[in-house]
Amino acid sequence: MNEINNTSIDVEKIIRHWTESSDNDFNVMLSLYRSKTYSWALFIGHISIEKLLKAYYVKAKKTHAPFTHNLYRLAELSALELTDEYADWLYNITTFNISARYDDYKKEFYMLCTADYTKEWIDKIKQLRLWIKDKL
Repeated sequence: MNEINNTSIDVEKIIRHWTESSDNDFNVMLSLYRSKTYSWALFIGHISIEKLLKAYYVKAKKTHAPFTHNLYRLAELSALELTDEYADWLYNITTFNISARYDDYKKEFYMLCTADYTKEWIDKIKQLRLWIKDKL
């Protein structure tokens, strides 16, 4: 195990850090959506969910969250009980991280991110955020 995970940590402080940072990213996502920067809005939406899952991991495991961007894996490592629907959403939202970041996928992802598609996923991100926050 990583040396950083073996030290005593202030669980509440770390949860607060992840949650506040997630809230900030959520607001950035909404601003990007309003400015019609859809692919980046979804990329930041992924980050806002990732940070809440890391907060949940810290709460559940009392140690630092792992270095991963895979949302489903974070939920799994946290022993967060997911519905099949939420598991599918986490899998799909994880692809926003890859698709917006790497040139090979950017154009395809950009074309996918219509106003309607982005609104649909922002609504799902909102729902997931409320659900995860309720567990914190």
